[in-house]
Amino acid sequence: MTSSAIIIAALGLTYIPLPGSNKTVVIVSGTELQEPLQELEAKFEQVNPHIKLDLKFQGSQEIVNNYLDQKNDFKATILIPANGEILAELSDRLRTTTQTEPFYNTPQPLAKTLLVGIAWPERGKVLFPNGRFQWSKLEQAMQASNWGKVGGSTNWGSFDFVTTDPTRSNSGQLTLELWTQSKLGGNINADSFNNSSIQTLFSLIKKSVYQPPRSTDILLQEFIVRGPNDADVATVYESIALYRWQQSAASKGKPYQVYYLDPSIETTATAAIVRRDVDAGTAKAAKQFLDFLTQPEQQAVFIKYGFRPVNSNVDLKTVPNSPWNQNIPGVEIQPSVKILPPPDSKTITEIQRQWERAN
Repeated sequence: MTSSAIIIAALGLTYIPLPGSNKTVVIVSGTELQEPLQELEAKFEQVNPHIKLDLKFQGSQEIVNNYLDQKNDFKATILIPANGEILAELSDRLRTTTQTEPFYNTPQPLAKTLLVGIAWPERGKVLFPNGRFQWSKLEQAMQASNWGKVGGSTNWGSFDFVTTDPTRSNSGQLTLELWTQSKLGGNINADSFNNSSIQTLFSLIKKSVYQPPRSTDILLQEFIVRGPNDADVATVYESIALYRWQQSAASKGKPYQVYYLDPSIETTATAAIVRRDVDAGTAKAAKQFLDFLTQPEQQAVFIKYGFRPVNSNVDLKTVPNSPWNQNIPGVEIQPSVKILPPPDSKTITEIQRQWERAN
């Protein structure tokens, strides 16, 4: 009887959580990861019943601003903006005030994507007749403001370009970075945004883009709902463009065309476990979740939603329901364009400053 009691007690300690051993991990992610993370949340909690995930979604720049200014009504455990440079910005700003290491871990890449352009087919053929996205053509159309002045039908009305708010969203920042590079004809830095031609360009874009959305996924959902005549061309992540392409086909009959920017920027959704208000046990549970996300089976889920894997052992074409097998117009597994890293934190800050100053 004594032996049996010891065995039962041992099993109890193994399978019944001790008081306080259950952990809640609060994850604040960019909205571009909302669908894959919600699918993976249930899968992770089933395998790890003593860890509860609490998902929150904001624009990538909002993640940093809200965390720094303590505007959230919750205590974040993991932050996942759309690229690692945004975390570098957060780290630099925190260290100036706290003088301590802000993260438990080295920020961990989870999934990759590119900035692309999209346009409704008839509009794209007029604006980009050679099939290649051109910032200069976009600027000309915005200056003309009417399709009839740039070779389109007068029935199409005004030209409507859509991008996200660069003070709240990463894709809006990347859009302005690439557009500035194209305008100046080469590599740029934070000082480049003091150029008068760039200040004029920012003013033109700000006047033309009415109430820019706070996040890329919200932008694309609005783009599809509004359709031609209310939204003609947009810059979005490749992941979201691929994932929602079928939705645009069902909604408008003729789905949008995808255009690879040349050069484009590869952005990697990157996660960091923060130290503020996070104990070591919760941080350990958070690390368990991040390791789970980089395994091949979970990387395949990201691919299903249009992301490119960070795990090199996972192939885009062999994953079931891969959007790269759906013959989406313009989509390439290896686009023949130059791929650049995201802008550094100083450039991001300057992009936001110039946008806020633009009239």
